Amino acid sequence: MKIQEIARLAGVSTATVSRVFSHHPSIRPEVREHVFAVARQYGYHPRLSTRQRNVVIITPYNSVYPVQSCVDMILMALTQELPKRGFRLEILPVNNRERLDSIQFCAAVAIGAEPAEFADWGARFPVPLVIVDREGESGASDIHFVHSDEEQGMQIAVDHLFRSGCRRIGCIVHGSPGTGNTDRRCAAIRRALEERSLPAADSLILCSGPGSETYVELIGKLLRQGVDALFCPGGNAGIVSLYAFSLYNRRVPDDISLIASEQTFFSRYAVPPQTTITPDYPAMASATVDIIEARLDGQTAPPSVVLPYSLLSRESVAIR
Repeated sequence: MKIQEIARLAGVSTATVSRVFSHHPSIRPEVREHVFAVARQYGYHPRLSTRQRNVVIITPYNSVYPVQSCVDMILMALTQELPKRGFRLEILPVNNRERLDSIQFCAAVAIGAEPAEFADWGARFPVPLVIVDREGESGASDIHFVHSDEEQGMQIAVDHLFRSGCRRIGCIVHGSPGTGNTDRRCAAIRRALEERSLPAADSLILCSGPGSETYVELIGKLLRQGVDALFCPGGNAGIVSLYAFSLYNRRVPDDISLIASEQTFFSRYAVPPQTTITPDYPAMASATVDIIEARLDGQTAPPSVVLPYSLLSRESVAIR
């Protein structure tokens, strides 16, 4: 089917259809939705323009988002990779998402977004969306996912503590149940503990909520249960945990071992330097741009790309 046939079926001009599929801001929303509906009805998929090189990065910047540092590191990797491949960037906070209707772009990248927020993407925009740092099954050909392997990441952290002699590991997962990657991480930690015949009671696997305010209290609860190690994936938990241990007069790693999430400008400079797990941010950015380029070239792109975590072994885990 050609664009002229879509124009005839939609009752508009060929130029209007062309503007709809190039996401021209002069097209009224009701006309765009009508043309999209006709195209979907007849299975028409336009070839994306290789001349349009604007990519919108949608960021979840607000004061309660629990993985701000992760967002910053993904954003840093994207701002290096996209221009290197000839793309221009526009950064758009998620609470300004309505601006998408008034700008032209060839693809969008949403960092740490919940897939449900973009359920209507294919009905609104004829360009690919890559959601980074989230798992999902969109069922739509225009939505792709790039994320780290949460099961593998939790396993390597627990295994490192186990091999170091820790036998009662407490965990604080940054975030609230039902949001982000929190549930997947909690479940993966429980499996990793159980596979090694370690205690895995609910009282040892806690969630921090949306901020860092509860860490001191939660660490106190874990210490009263006699934990010999703390694993706290996500957020700025590594910094806050050291503060909490100082309040409880506990030393890392002499009294307790610690694994946190990597913070580029802190973890290696802490006292002691912190053992961490980290996503491969450059690989995430590269996979994201690979998907965009494949779609622009009319090729099939994978619906999901899963990348392994790495463990950076430093001095906050003692051999017991």
